[in-house]
Amino acid sequence: MRANVWSGRNTVQVENVPDPKIMNSRDAIVRITSTAICGSDLHLYDGYIPTMKRGDILGHEFMGEVVEVGKGVGSLTVGDRVVVPFPIACGSCNQCRRGLFSVCENSNPNARIAEKLMGHSTAGIFGYSHMLGGYAGGQAEYARVPFADVGPIKIESGLADEQVLFLSDIFPTGYMGAEMCDIKPGDVVAVWGAGPVAQFAIASAYLLGAERVIAIDRFEYRLQMAREKGGAETINYAETNVLEALREMTGGRGPDACIDAVGMEAHHHNPGLHAYDRVKQATRLETDRGHALRQAVIACRPGGTLSIIGVYGGLMDKFPIGALMNKGLTVRTGQCHVHRYLRPLLQRIEQGEIDPSFVVTHRLSLDDAPTGYETFKHKRDDCVKVVLKP
Repeated sequence: MRANVWSGRNTVQVENVPDPKIMNSRDAIVRITSTAICGSDLHLYDGYIPTMKRGDILGHEFMGEVVEVGKGVGSLTVGDRVVVPFPIACGSCNQCRRGLFSVCENSNPNARIAEKLMGHSTAGIFGYSHMLGGYAGGQAEYARVPFADVGPIKIESGLADEQVLFLSDIFPTGYMGAEMCDIKPGDVVAVWGAGPVAQFAIASAYLLGAERVIAIDRFEYRLQMAREKGGAETINYAETNVLEALREMTGGRGPDACIDAVGMEAHHHNPGLHAYDRVKQATRLETDRGHALRQAVIACRPGGTLSIIGVYGGLMDKFPIGALMNKGLTVRTGQCHVHRYLRPLLQRIEQGEIDPSFVVTHRLSLDDAPTGYETFKHKRDDCVKVVLKP
């Protein structure tokens, strides 16, 4: 089959690779009909996530048709149309029983690697390094899906792929980011970033009752999407002092909740400070650039909530722990527990409350994946989200 593989820093290529096979009775094989490039894939592309190997198949946002099932999978049959969540969860461990699927205790065969970095392992993730399981991803013609009796959700309506594809990751991630804010009527929520996850965090904040949502980014086309599709107020941090603007927009109080939907490769409006973190990151003196997260801590009102859904990999410099502690902020974070949200969010789509396809700006063939990565990374052609068709 054809698959998009990691070939080194800033390099991916589409190659012929062996077809996946059933390896466990709880496996299924899915023929991919749509897959996407995620912002967190760029962390792999840029070389900031360790334990990648040449030839690793990328991609954790995918859906398709079941073509084979193991004898232990009673919930799926050949021909079912499914969306596959990006974390791999067994469904029966202590964490899964608590609904904490992204920290499943049984799905990462390389748990010992993750334990060295984080103290404990998290769940395995499709196409996201050997530290997180070494599983082949979904930017391919076919994918093996472990624990297929737990993860995939069947799509039995006539919804198009692009309306449901993002149930695999970015819609639930944005929704969880808003849910973690514990939004009350009248709340003001600020969202750092206006990429795909942030767009869903904005939409979800309104679905959950926020009165106002403020999006912060530097690309006008993304801010325009946040205004026109999400109904957000916007701040361009390249042109405006964010902290001053947020104070003014909230009557001096600050946002009730702040969502970091940027993560480890954040930019800073000050060239000197941005260069400082870029150099430290490039030389591995820190792994994460924390501009957005630092700013969110300072901006949030005392007693407010900080929701972190942007991906971070390790360590950052100059984290304002004093502000966090003295302001009494509540911090909530995590890789999304996608399984928890699949059915309720599918119902919202089916009921017409939201059409997630609004984030799609580019549609390419699988063979054009290298072009898609470059276009997405460098924000060319007003790119927000790339969908690949095998």
